[in-house]
Amino acid sequence: MNRRVVVTGLGCISPVGHSPRDAWATACAGRSGVDVIRRFDAEGFPTKIAAEVKDFDLGRWLDADRVKTFEKAGPHIQFGVAAAVQAMQDAGLADGFPGDPARLGVYLGSGEGSQDFPLFMRLLSESIDELDRGDTSRFTELGLRHMDADFERNQEPNVLAARIAGLFGAEGPNLNSLTACAASAQAIGEGTGLIREGQADVMIVGGSHSMIHPFGLTGFCLLTTLSTRNEDPTHASRPFDRERDGFVLGEGAAMLVLEEYEHARRRGAEVYGEIIGYGVASDAYRITDIPADGNGIARAMRQALGDAGLNAGDLSYLNAHGTSTSANDRTETRAVRSVFGEAARGLPMSSTKGSTGHLVAACGALEAMFSMFALKEQVMPPTANYEFPDPECDLDYVPGGAREGRIQTVMSNNSGFGGQNVSLIFRQS
Repeated sequence: MNRRVVVTGLGCISPVGHSPRDAWATACAGRSGVDVIRRFDAEGFPTKIAAEVKDFDLGRWLDADRVKTFEKAGPHIQFGVAAAVQAMQDAGLADGFPGDPARLGVYLGSGEGSQDFPLFMRLLSESIDELDRGDTSRFTELGLRHMDADFERNQEPNVLAARIAGLFGAEGPNLNSLTACAASAQAIGEGTGLIREGQADVMIVGGSHSMIHPFGLTGFCLLTTLSTRNEDPTHASRPFDRERDGFVLGEGAAMLVLEEYEHARRRGAEVYGEIIGYGVASDAYRITDIPADGNGIARAMRQALGDAGLNAGDLSYLNAHGTSTSANDRTETRAVRSVFGEAARGLPMSSTKGSTGHLVAACGALEAMFSMFALKEQVMPPTANYEFPDPECDLDYVPGGAREGRIQTVMSNNSGFGGQNVSLIFRQS
């Protein structure tokens, strides 16, 4: 069985907008959501900037009673729930699923929750003398007294998928993939497979993540992967640009409603586009490095093209992973050249991370959403902040502004720490 799968709903909470339309407009304008970190004091860190979600209020999407049930849920759950509500409203399914609830599923690529850093510091300071002697009993006693079970439960990566299922009565497959920056793209591909194979008719797919907290920032600073352009935040994320110096940490959520084509047609649903190709491959190399030849990325792209039944010259536009790190952008460019050959020179590709920053596990779903708009509106978003060509990144990165064009097929790529690579292909439907 290989049923057709279309996208009938979109939702997002992002650093550049709290709706798909707002985020798309900002990305097309090349405006940045990056600023000085305001959620906590980052003065002691080498990186003091991030793409934070601003002015978020879950009450815009849920009634007061429902909002109360999420009071002990971290930002990643609240962002994800808001995006899922938007997507289901957009698909015309928020008021009830017209069929067997076991045919409605959830597949996310969602990260872990944020930590209660102030409480951790309090527990540490109140037990520091005992900890200095190697005695953890005081720390344990304080933890059992003051830590909140509901808050801790909401740290688990799978909880968002469970809570979304509860909101919409989704009794079908419920899964979460945590494959770093490839996670939500992989969730879209795997969710597509479940519909193709007849295990579901509708899937809520996407991802959510927030690592803008002291522990998250510490980890990425230690890896030396972040931009330190603290004096100029809005120009810090600059994919494929010669002056790039690292990625900018972002946060947020994006959700898509996937639906079997005939199921969508019967109920008269609006269709953004069709998912026709999915490829996934592992580097099997180093945890935080990618092989210089981009072999894993290239294999994922070739698989997606094969799954879609397309040749290299059939693609209209590529939404690149394009993190703004020296290694990723150079290697992804090599991979694109190896897959598309001479056609690579004429293939427009851009990275929207110049506007949004890097949403880690949620980036693939947000970029898939942008791919849907590219198909729908026949517009390619620009690579924001691209100013200085890099001799090792010598393709068409849509510089200077959004570009209109005849767009029939779009590829979206994502790669993650650990060597995971995902490629998705969408077409007009």
